[in-house]
Amino acid sequence: MSKATLFSHIGRPKPAAGTSVNPPITRASTILFNKAEDLYNGKYRIYGRHGSEVHDALEEAFCALENGTGCVLTSCGLSANTLSIMANTKAGDHILVTDSAYGNVRNFCSKHLVKYGVETEYYAPDIGSGIEALIRPNTTCILLESPGSLSMEIQDLPAIVKVAKERGIVTIVDNTWSAGLTYNPLDLGADISVHAATKYYSGHSDILFGAVISRTKEMATRVRTTSVLIGNSTSPDDAYQILRGFRSVIVRFEKQEQTALKLAKWLAGHKKVERVLHPALDSHPDHDLWARDFTGAACLFSMILRPCAETEVLALLDRLKYFAKGFSFGGFESLIIHCDPQLTRDHAVKNKGPLIRISCGLEDEDDLRTDLEQSLLELTLTTDRA
Repeated sequence: MSKATLFSHIGRPKPAAGTSVNPPITRASTILFNKAEDLYNGKYRIYGRHGSEVHDALEEAFCALENGTGCVLTSCGLSANTLSIMANTKAGDHILVTDSAYGNVRNFCSKHLVKYGVETEYYAPDIGSGIEALIRPNTTCILLESPGSLSMEIQDLPAIVKVAKERGIVTIVDNTWSAGLTYNPLDLGADISVHAATKYYSGHSDILFGAVISRTKEMATRVRTTSVLIGNSTSPDDAYQILRGFRSVIVRFEKQEQTALKLAKWLAGHKKVERVLHPALDSHPDHDLWARDFTGAACLFSMILRPCAETEVLALLDRLKYFAKGFSFGGFESLIIHCDPQLTRDHAVKNKGPLIRISCGLEDEDDLRTDLEQSLLELTLTTDRA
């Protein structure tokens, strides 16, 4: 069965006379029982924090998406990442995190985990099997994000997984970029795949949500136990909306993927663009890895402009009509951000020109191209001032 068909039918009630097409929303904190023994015998869900029928349906959908054995839902993509880390670390541990990781994950590791005696070391995303040199006796997990959410590096996941498995180290992959539709880390041996369902599965930029999908039952139990201990919970209304997003995600994703690729190819030949960072382009340094491990692309890519003043970059973004300025991606609207304020000094020097990230929505491709073209036309490069 194709995923398009599966997502249209998964998590729905068994049809009968008068059955609703989707599972009902149950809003409850307290759950009541006829027998006192049922409060403690472990046979039933005993409190609203532990979910409802719609949560079960959504977890089933995420497991089907990633070929996982268990899923825990969280309040946002960041909490999905932090839950995965907390479930696999303890005081005295050393963890490895890709240098291209989402900025707020870096903040959690560098500013919060350190308080509990966990040391974080950042590695270059192109390290591959060379990660072996960074492994210590107390290394417990490796966090990957492929591609990097700003600079679009693709990691050699199979090579890293091989090193990790030989040493009993957990691998966690942020798989938000691909929506799990064009990349499946669990099939490549990773232990956990994390999603910010805020993006594609919301689809309308109005819900915060996350998901942690585990490859093995043992890992799924470990993550769920940690989730219960820290009081993680999600709203049934939000879970319902994310499940609804599953029904149409493939159609939306394919439209956005195609628009992004066409714009990336056009921008790659633009005289005011130094380089386009899209892994599906032959010019991308990690294109071969992408072609090996991915079945397609996504709505998100970046470009490096030719050197120009920051005021010119800001003016470029402000002139755009259809690309809104805002974080996130995967929604119906196209977005654009200036990435340099988020970059380390080393990254900024390496890029030479400003780094811009583009997220393609559901607008007409020609309208988006015209919008970019008109704004780029007025961009003054540093060399133009000479």
